[in-house]
Amino acid sequence: ACRDESRPDVTSFRNNKEIAMFCNQCEQTAKGTGCTVMGVCGKQPDAAAIQDLIVYAARGLSLTALAAREKGIIDAEADRLAVAALFTTVTNVNFDVASLEAMLRRVVEARKALAKKAGLSATSGPAAYVPASDTAGLLEQAEVADTRKFNDNPDVNSLMQTLLFGLKGVAAYADHAAILGQEDPDLYRLIHEGLAAGFDGKTRDLNAWVGAVLECGHANLRAMELLDAANTGTYGHPVPTEVPLGPATGKAILVTGHDLKDMYDLLVQTEGKGINIYTHGEMLPTHAYPGLKKFKHFYGHFGTAWQNQAKEMAEFPGPILFTTNCIQRPAVSYGDNVFTTGLVAWPGVTHLKNGDFGPIIKRAMEMPGFSEADAAAGNKTRVLAGFGRQTVMGVAGTVIEAVKSGAIRHFFLVGGCDGAKPGRNYYTEFVEKTPADTVVLTLACGKFRFFDKQLGSIGGIPRLLDVGQCNDAYSALKIATALAEAFKCGVNDLPLSLVLSWYEQKAVAILLTLLALGVKNVRLGPSLPAFVTPNVLKVLVDNYNIKPIATPDEDLKAILG
Repeated sequence: ACRDESRPDVTSFRNNKEIAMFCNQCEQTAKGTGCTVMGVCGKQPDAAAIQDLIVYAARGLSLTALAAREKGIIDAEADRLAVAALFTTVTNVNFDVASLEAMLRRVVEARKALAKKAGLSATSGPAAYVPASDTAGLLEQAEVADTRKFNDNPDVNSLMQTLLFGLKGVAAYADHAAILGQEDPDLYRLIHEGLAAGFDGKTRDLNAWVGAVLECGHANLRAMELLDAANTGTYGHPVPTEVPLGPATGKAILVTGHDLKDMYDLLVQTEGKGINIYTHGEMLPTHAYPGLKKFKHFYGHFGTAWQNQAKEMAEFPGPILFTTNCIQRPAVSYGDNVFTTGLVAWPGVTHLKNGDFGPIIKRAMEMPGFSEADAAAGNKTRVLAGFGRQTVMGVAGTVIEAVKSGAIRHFFLVGGCDGAKPGRNYYTEFVEKTPADTVVLTLACGKFRFFDKQLGSIGGIPRLLDVGQCNDAYSALKIATALAEAFKCGVNDLPLSLVLSWYEQKAVAILLTLLALGVKNVRLGPSLPAFVTPNVLKVLVDNYNIKPIATPDEDLKAILG
């Protein structure tokens, strides 16, 4: 059920060397250098090639959009499409060649329409790109979008890749925000400028490329600000909420990904049907939003991070909905129970459109759900979610006094992406070894290495505070800046250390935001990006003291003295 037999024979293309796959955009890329046969994520060479062409076509759309802006023409639909196109190419979003081709052609048609409206023409480069008429022809064209060939200077090429991958993360946040009505033409302009860089005929030296990368960080801050306003403005500010990790008796649907609107729409459409809704992965924090938690059948959380889905989802007695990124190849044991929506797609998997969740609801009614025995034998643990910026700052006075009195010695932000690569047990051990007079803030799916640890509290403040999804990094930044204001110091002078894990492009965007804000001494792991050259890394070390993680004991000693 999970294989599209209509797709081209990828093996024959590869054997004929017509697909020169190269992808190094995620942390788990093959051999730490790049995937060249197929993606570690499961991405096939044909899908990778079409995704590269989508980026190339999006550059053409951005070049056209910028030229149109000079004539006073802003096309909101073209802006949104450029963002959606980039998000489609983020790791673990879309693996379906047919839908990827459809996105590619939509982008090109939008560019043509905008060029016609603005009276523009181009004879070469991305703004003149004409996609081949069939898949085989597109695969032959893919070399033009090879990320290894942006620039002959390896350091410039490294910064151009960093910029691109950061922009993909920005696009993800901007797309989420736009879905809930929060948009900013200036943000779209910044994204267009980032995509156009290197293809706009302008000469840039190494310093200019560093500046472009940092500008991407500023753009991401704006995107996260919009997303925060979208989520909290629509569903309210998160409040501390206990979330059960065990099941309740009854029919069930599991929701993973990040999208709050999909969750809300599903909750509305399942109300009164006897179906309990469970979260998986980064959907855990959605339990804390007043506009979502009001639904009585929004019950609990099942499973952990995205990379464990094959084992965990095979054990879930109901259908599974994927919203936004994080999908892996569905195993045969549960493939027929998987549904995708939005930009997510996998060959052969049922895709739900226009907010209609009827098919997955029907499937849930057909499946057994959790029995009374399942509920009785299930995990009795409850975890706390909902420590967003409003909640934390609501007790700011208590926090500040605890720091002044010495009750709280240090804060750690331990978060980011989880993954399957060895070395991520570092984060579990690090949190377990943090002293009893320290507080750990966490966000994103990296928390699933330790989210159910009982660390106790300090003066009524839990030592482990779940700030939310990776999408909620804005909350963490606001907490840090508010504390800095309270102590009349800079963020770098706070008793705060950032220990981050990364996997995909949203994490890259967040890191660029931290750098753009001048945040220093970030520890990053479990490995450094393959697309960063030694010279570029030296710039990061010299200017921001960014460093790879060592061992928990070594890093705790270095931080706490």
